[in-house]
Amino acid sequence: MTELSIERRMWSLYEPVHAVTYFADDALAAFEAAGLRGFWRGYFAGRSAPLGAVPAGPVLAAFYGFAPRMVTRALPDVWTRITPEAALAARLEGARRVLRKVDGDLTETASLLRAAAEAVDLHGRVLGAANAMLPWPDDPAGVLWQAATVLREHRGDGHLAALLVEGLDGVECNVWRVALRDGDGRDFYQPARGWTDEEWDAATDRLRTRGWVDASGRATEAARSACTAIEATTDALAATPWRVLGTDATARCAELLRPIAVQASRLLRHPNPIGLPALD
Repeated sequence: MTELSIERRMWSLYEPVHAVTYFADDALAAFEAAGLRGFWRGYFAGRSAPLGAVPAGPVLAAFYGFAPRMVTRALPDVWTRITPEAALAARLEGARRVLRKVDGDLTETASLLRAAAEAVDLHGRVLGAANAMLPWPDDPAGVLWQAATVLREHRGDGHLAALLVEGLDGVECNVWRVALRDGDGRDFYQPARGWTDEEWDAATDRLRTRGWVDASGRATEAARSACTAIEATTDALAATPWRVLGTDATARCAELLRPIAVQASRLLRHPNPIGLPALD
């Protein structure tokens, strides 16, 4: 088994902490109490709230893999139901409720993860920068969740840049990822991103012409090589926080974060629309 890079390893630990806001019952209840019924309203409002009451365009660009119609159905309608300020409050309160119940040293973990988050590069990182500019909470659970959120959006912004360099559009990146799983998961990921059969099939044809998908819908060696290159670029663009934090502090952060991340992962739905694997 290939050893994970430090950037990928840390992502696997802070991503479940961030993702409780989408899937944990307490977090979903906080969005519903704030007036947002339904998973996707909470998702679009909570994730885009750091940008303000924006229309669909900036969110379509920043979320990348979603079909335009899915984004335009959510925005700006969601801002008639909740303000960005209320959405920010709901997502933080929901995450706090979840993380205050987990076992682990939240105080030291939050301090280390915040130090990493405060070192992120802001230029070209729309969602990472928007979250990084929010005021920090005054409690360990809140700090831990916000730091995880800054880091995951910062890494995500870099990942989108890597996809752009490889020339993958919004639907193609979804088709490609399913192809990397030998075609497994289309029935789940296609509707989760709002693409029609016609759009998905057309993207498959484009990738087949490019030599990335074979006749059975599975990824070719060229597609797998591109995956390696994209992940390497994503890691390189996400490296600064861990370089600034330093080897010893990063190792300590990983040690403290792992049991918290495992508990958070158990609260998530698997499979889930964001493609996050279970953490054992």
